[in-house]
Amino acid sequence: MGKRRRVAEQRSGRPLVIGGLIAAAGLAGAVGAYSMMGGAAADDGTAAAAHHRPVKTGPLSASEVRTAATAFLTSWQHGDAARAAAATDDSSAAAQLLTGYRKDAHLTGVTLTPGTASGASVPFSVKATVSYRGLSKPLAYATKLTVVRRAGDGEPRVRWQPSVVHPDLTAGDRLVTGEAGTPPVRALDRDGAELTAAKYPSLGTVLDGLREKYGKQAGGKAGIELRIVRGAAAKGAQKTPDKTLVTLSEGTPGTVRTTLDPALQAKAEQQVDGRSRASVVAVRPSTGEILAVANSGHGFNVAFQGSLAPGSTMKIVTSTLLFEKGLAKPDSPHPCPKYVTYGGWKFQNDDKFEIKNGTFKASFAASCNTAFISQATKLKDDDLTRVAQQIYGLGVNNWAIGVPTFDGAVPVQSAAQMAASLIGQGGVRMNPLNMASVVSTAKTGVFHQPYLVSPSVDHRTTAKAARAMSAATRDRLKEVLQYTAAAGTADKAMAGLGPDFGAKTGSAEVDGQKQPNGWFTAWKGDLAAAGVVQAGGHGGDSAGPIVAALLRAGS
Repeated sequence: MGKRRRVAEQRSGRPLVIGGLIAAAGLAGAVGAYSMMGGAAADDGTAAAAHHRPVKTGPLSASEVRTAATAFLTSWQHGDAARAAAATDDSSAAAQLLTGYRKDAHLTGVTLTPGTASGASVPFSVKATVSYRGLSKPLAYATKLTVVRRAGDGEPRVRWQPSVVHPDLTAGDRLVTGEAGTPPVRALDRDGAELTAAKYPSLGTVLDGLREKYGKQAGGKAGIELRIVRGAAAKGAQKTPDKTLVTLSEGTPGTVRTTLDPALQAKAEQQVDGRSRASVVAVRPSTGEILAVANSGHGFNVAFQGSLAPGSTMKIVTSTLLFEKGLAKPDSPHPCPKYVTYGGWKFQNDDKFEIKNGTFKASFAASCNTAFISQATKLKDDDLTRVAQQIYGLGVNNWAIGVPTFDGAVPVQSAAQMAASLIGQGGVRMNPLNMASVVSTAKTGVFHQPYLVSPSVDHRTTAKAARAMSAATRDRLKEVLQYTAAAGTADKAMAGLGPDFGAKTGSAEVDGQKQPNGWFTAWKGDLAAAGVVQAGGHGGDSAGPIVAALLRAGS
């Protein structure tokens, strides 16, 4: 391949092993594997010939997966970013990140060790050395790649996504080694003890967020680090903070105190540990202080930033609307038929149950969908949105808790989608932080924006609701929530926690998911919590025990 090959062959090579076979003893071997795919064909004309060959279709063979993975990994290991990028289905995007892997991240001595392929997916481990201005430290992690057929010719190529290079990378992110843009912080719990990800694994993203928000104003000094610098999309949409991967030299941390309660945080970590996709948040209803936050997955912070349909826990907000409009009272008769049709959709209850001659309180406690859908004909399209924003502070995108959050979404909808939003489906989106705030507002009658760092630290303005609910509405909400905790779908999880308690369960259907997401939100005294277990089934059985455990721990 002319000059490019001669330069490449000057580098020493390490063997790359896939499936127990030595795929390349040096770059010449890597090039050979690469040429088998036609990726180096530009020099000998075979690329042009490929246009006349039939497009390859059908499932990938084990040989095709092995060859494509070998070409990519061998080239990357030997520092040939262009050749590695050409082995993907998006060479332009791949080349930019792979070039930056050595140039910007200053990673050398890269060793890639593939694991056993599972179909078209190949896991592999990465070992490298971060070297910068006479400082060096090792880096090790695991990730994976997937081989696909390239559009146009069907040739096997590695599907390009930033997570191939590092599992925490998303579109637009970069790996950079140098002086950190933000000084480190030493985060403390409410008692003054240091919070670390080693002690509380769920707090990794929270600590990153605290650093980004308070690092400069807390009086620290930046150190030298390998970091993931987030792209504009991550900072704008999900507000994901930068992440430190390796610290070459320690900076001087500033100090920031949080509202987290160490006992409740430990209990929250314990409750989500070992569960699949579980998240929980605990808050103090009278103030909005966040006392605990935990996720079973330690990457994206679903508890604060998730955007999920909340299912029947949203009926707390809908009940507020119905009470205000005089469309329901706890002990008044209220329809709960098997089916209700609205906007061309036919809605039903779980297992198609019905309550004959029942009250609204009975329908709320049993989580009757049709009891709420039946009221859609009496509501305006924006009624639910207005109550959610004006009383519960949801969907205005102005919460300032101290780290990034998603503040809920209750869009104005019409026809069937408006009806579905009444039961927490349609376009309604929430996370455990939002729903812990909702049940807190229902308990006190007043919205207190949740916060992790006291507003007095940085003199920021917290969100305020436009109005409080009436005393009558608050009393009615407390009555139906208490009844649900004592004798409804939440009674099993809440057993023994009364009498100053209330709860609501929820199940939210998700397309393509066999089991619905299970939700649970509740209060006991001056402690409230909400949790979700994705694909967990009924909220009382999945998220209920997690939330109840926190309420018991805070007693």
